[in-house]
Amino acid sequence: MAPEPVHVIGGGLAGSEAAWQLAARGIPVILHEMRPVRTTEAHQTDGLAELVCSNSFRSDDAETNAVGLLHAELRRAGSLIMAQADRHQVPAGGALAVDREGFSASVTDAIESAPLITVDRAEVAGLPPAEWDNVIVATGPLTSPALAEAIQDRTHTEALAFFDAIAPIVHFDTINMDVAWFQSRYDKVGPGGTGKDYINCPLDRDAYEAFIDALLAGEPHKHHDWENIPYFEGCLPIEVMARRGRETLRHGPMKPVGLTNRHKPDEKPCAVVQLRQDNALGTLYNMVGFQTELRYGVQADIFRMIPGLEQAQFARLGGLHRNTFLDSPKLLDRTLRLKAEPRLRFAGQITGCEGYVESAAMGLLAGRFAAAERLGETIVPPPQTTAHGAVLAHITGGHRDASEPGKRSFQPMNVNFGLFPPIEVIPEPGVKMKGPERGKAKKRALSARALADFDGWVGRPDAVAAE
Repeated sequence: MAPEPVHVIGGGLAGSEAAWQLAARGIPVILHEMRPVRTTEAHQTDGLAELVCSNSFRSDDAETNAVGLLHAELRRAGSLIMAQADRHQVPAGGALAVDREGFSASVTDAIESAPLITVDRAEVAGLPPAEWDNVIVATGPLTSPALAEAIQDRTHTEALAFFDAIAPIVHFDTINMDVAWFQSRYDKVGPGGTGKDYINCPLDRDAYEAFIDALLAGEPHKHHDWENIPYFEGCLPIEVMARRGRETLRHGPMKPVGLTNRHKPDEKPCAVVQLRQDNALGTLYNMVGFQTELRYGVQADIFRMIPGLEQAQFARLGGLHRNTFLDSPKLLDRTLRLKAEPRLRFAGQITGCEGYVESAAMGLLAGRFAAAERLGETIVPPPQTTAHGAVLAHITGGHRDASEPGKRSFQPMNVNFGLFPPIEVIPEPGVKMKGPERGKAKKRALSARALADFDGWVGRPDAVAAE
């Protein structure tokens, strides 16, 4: 007997990939896409996998770039999205960019031509009917209000964030600890703390004044008219606080109280920027209170003015924009199922991953997990040492909770090497590697380990690659 169909809600990158992976395992799929019956403010067509922002899938370098590594893993797993991206590639240097119309048309044709996939052009306005026993929700950052409200009601929590207030995240190994130091304010030991839970970067008066000048002069990001971004007093952009007065920040998130610079204990800093551990591995730190609307092109230059962050590399820059995503670490299990209702599985940006490729990757995993479940197989998530596993681990629990009780700390994230378990790079005898060389060697080692481990995972009988 043929298996019962799996329902996939949303025909974007994640939903299309999930449907393709299910069909490749012999599972019938009903793919529900509300366009053109109901449109969104961002979409222009009714095509599946429409790229509403950039046409770039970012770097295709699988050796030293985590995004390129994710590309490589997707290709090895028989990804529809990567196959069509490769087919419709346009010149973009080392990046993978596509002809967006040709790409969407090819994905649409592949899905609509697949014998086991039925496309239903109608809105799912609310939670799916109870008889749908295996569902993937891949509705993205513009989830319809009716479905978003139903998800929120079902989880009995403020499960969905409709606006991101994002602070930059820095790779720990690029922070200059000869300038910065570990210490909590007043050496306070909180839950799970040691009294040395923050990295502190000191600014003297001249450095502080120069930093304020740069913030005030920085060009803001331009939002779409339909985003209608609100400000909340509890999470104002750093540059908005600076406009309220030059001393505002040093009496707010940059206050220097309760801290002693262990490098210069006799000097009192004018202001201090604190960074808090952001993931369980301790490889990423976020800049506390530094949510910002500054344009990406100026953020890194301004934040590198802070002593200790002169050479900082950012896993994610700050932002404030409309989004819809789950508090996934609290709500989803390791196979992307909703804990409160396991028949519902989530994929794509609604889970709190960021970016086209990451969305497709979570669609691929959701499709494979749902197929294994339908076939009665054991579901085995990919190792965290892989790019797929690293993103999955982040959205299902790899972040570290904020120290303030009740404060939400989980935020969307692109794939980056800071999400991977560390690896030790041992140079050959007599070979000395300096900073940049050592950094590249570390990335190559992480990538080689990831591909080897991913090949092992894809080769499992319960994780067969879609041909």
